[in-house]
Amino acid sequence: MTVITNPLSGERITIGAHAEDGRVLAWELLLAPGGRVPSSHAHPEQEETFTVLAGRMRFRVGGRRVLAGPGDCVRVPPGTVHHFANAGSEPARVAVRTRPALHMRELLETAAALAQEQHAAARRRPGLFDLALFMGDFEREVRAPYLPAALVRAVVRPAAWLARRHGLDARYRRVRGRLS
Repeated sequence: MTVITNPLSGERITIGAHAEDGRVLAWELLLAPGGRVPSSHAHPEQEETFTVLAGRMRFRVGGRRVLAGPGDCVRVPPGTVHHFANAGSEPARVAVRTRPALHMRELLETAAALAQEQHAAARRRPGLFDLALFMGDFEREVRAPYLPAALVRAVVRPAAWLARRHGLDARYRRVRGRLS
């Protein structure tokens, strides 16, 4: 079992020992009151299904707003911009299925590790080069909302190259290396 904690978003993610079979990553999200996914995003190739087990969640899926409680299921098709937050005063518990799994587990681990470093350094925003490296490493799993993918790649790839070329990727690689 793997437990991933993100101090900035209030997320606590639990991935069971047999939660990944290559096709699906099944994980549980515990979201603190006031907790939310850090930003709107989309998964270009993956569908996510959220089933609320306890508490209340607020989702924005495309242009649609959904308030979900225990037993409610929210499906996010591939490529759909979405955002979610705890809508209640108690922790929300949500079962999540990501299909296909791709490298979603590594994305969740890396995002949380970067957030822990960012939190420890009292930075409000991730570093530009960290973000470019992250977006480059996980371009099949996540993309920026509303912007054309080609435009994002045209910015991310040169920024990631510059980071690697000038040794500005050391902190990011150190964080990723700790996860291996």
